[in-house]
Amino acid sequence: MFELAWPWVFLLLPLPWLLRWLLPAADSGDAALKVSFLGELETLAGRRAAIALPAWRQQLPYLVIWLLLVFAAARPQWLGEPLPLPTSGRDLLLAVDVSGSMDFPDMKWEGDDVSRLELVKHLLGDFIIERQGDRVGLILFGSKAYLQAPLTFDRQTVRTWLDEAVIGIAGSNTALGDAIGLAIKRLRDRPAQSRVLVLITDGANNGGEIEPLLAARLAAVEGIKIHTIGIGADVEPGGVLQRFGFNSGAELDEPTLRAISEQTGGEYFRARSSSELASIGDTLDELEPVAQQPAQARVSDALYVWPLSAALLISLILVANSLWHPSLQRLPWRRSGHD
Repeated sequence: MFELAWPWVFLLLPLPWLLRWLLPAADSGDAALKVSFLGELETLAGRRAAIALPAWRQQLPYLVIWLLLVFAAARPQWLGEPLPLPTSGRDLLLAVDVSGSMDFPDMKWEGDDVSRLELVKHLLGDFIIERQGDRVGLILFGSKAYLQAPLTFDRQTVRTWLDEAVIGIAGSNTALGDAIGLAIKRLRDRPAQSRVLVLITDGANNGGEIEPLLAARLAAVEGIKIHTIGIGADVEPGGVLQRFGFNSGAELDEPTLRAISEQTGGEYFRARSSSELASIGDTLDELEPVAQQPAQARVSDALYVWPLSAALLISLILVANSLWHPSLQRLPWRRSGHD
């Protein structure tokens, strides 16, 4: 199907005539002698007078060039048949805690000690890439919550934004309620059965404007399912950190995370190691996809090159004609002042 992407460009068609009407006539500054018997003078000089073309025929090539340029600027294109896009209908938002405690290196990845955030990047990055056909988005939260990537089919970009997340970018506290509230704002306009939020944190709510349980109730009203993941290793009994009274997982508010999931029909997961977090990803893979309105796309072939090439070709012909055509060399504007 033929289509013009920018048909409004044709409003520029009368522009040359408007400029000619509005702008003053050009003055070369040279003296000119106007005579009414130029033809007789050329005959007496033994020359054949050039046959003058009507004014409209002289302007016709330039008119054609202008029409071709405007037509090319309107971006003509040929649209192919509509092709369906593969979509499962699932809209999945990931809310990742980037507060200061997520920098604690109590997790293992391939035999090395890594921080909690680094482990989330390794495992959830693969989880994002495998969501073929899903819309995936990313929220980063600390003292405040920010939408890092909106819901999109471009999963590679979402993973890149997750990989580039740094500790403290959103503040040092943990605003669980604000993260849920931002997710509600982004998911409420999506189909009712496809609103899913996965919330990953290692602490208790100690910042933000909204209480987590109140935000969970609002999410339940909007039909948003929230799966919560508490991350952080338990201190080994009798270990050095425990003897000093330190437990890296003590700040995790598991009752609140469980309540958030229960109110919204989701599940709560505890990730104490990389293997547990990986198994949680496998469980989340079993979320039932929901069909939504089928998306379609058309393959378009740009056609502007053809009118643009035609305009260039006519321009080159006019230039060559003015340089080499003998009759044009004898026109008054090409002769010297001695003629």
